[in-house]
Amino acid sequence: MSRVDIEESNANVYVIHALKGYEVHEERIVKLFEEHGLKFQFMTSGDPKYFSKELLDRYFTKEAQERISKGALSCTLNHILAYERMIELDQDYAVVFENDPFFLGDFNQMLASVVTEQKNLPPGFIVSIEISSLRMPSFWDMKKGKHLYKACLNRMAGAYIIDRKACEAIISYLKTKKCTHVIDNWHNVLIRQGVCNVYWAHPPLIEQGSHNGLMSSTISSRSKSWTSQIQWKLKKAYKLYIRRLFPESRVISE
Repeated sequence: MSRVDIEESNANVYVIHALKGYEVHEERIVKLFEEHGLKFQFMTSGDPKYFSKELLDRYFTKEAQERISKGALSCTLNHILAYERMIELDQDYAVVFENDPFFLGDFNQMLASVVTEQKNLPPGFIVSIEISSLRMPSFWDMKKGKHLYKACLNRMAGAYIIDRKACEAIISYLKTKKCTHVIDNWHNVLIRQGVCNVYWAHPPLIEQGSHNGLMSSTISSRSKSWTSQIQWKLKKAYKLYIRRLFPESRVISE
């Protein structure tokens, strides 16, 4: 099994997490990442326990604070604080996970291939490595030996790679324009406004447990159940083998 030594690449792995209510997720993450040789740190500094008006006003619009649940605000804030930590530590890029990843295929080998290919990307990128939205390049977009496909919108924020320039651009953006949406949608705001570019990794490396029915999340509309698992598998099979016969509007031809 090929291992990716994140530390040797001057990068890090962050897992977005909550201080309470996710003990099962935490135990599973520790075991899973140890099995795959991934050193990581939980990002919990944005937990609701630490909320204050000053803190939230620094990052979010007033409307966002009123509209978005505490759990979703905390999740989004932890992503943002991971970007600040990455800049502070002068890291080249980081791999960011939410706390319910399920690795697909030979995860380590695929991650190594993505990390190698991303070295040729223009700085200022987010690379989506998950499949929770079930959006993938069509068969007609595919190129032999290619893993990364430029897109006009993100998939979701369950697992992605982000480089230093993108983090710097996002934090700079926050100084004049606050965050208005939960992290998944806010990434799309940033992409539309040219703050950063996005690429989709294919084959995808991650499924989120809160989407495939294998885990529950307080900020997900889906819950752990065998019916959710069956629905996910059926929808995934359709998207993977039938929907990809048709053009994917979000992928940009290069």
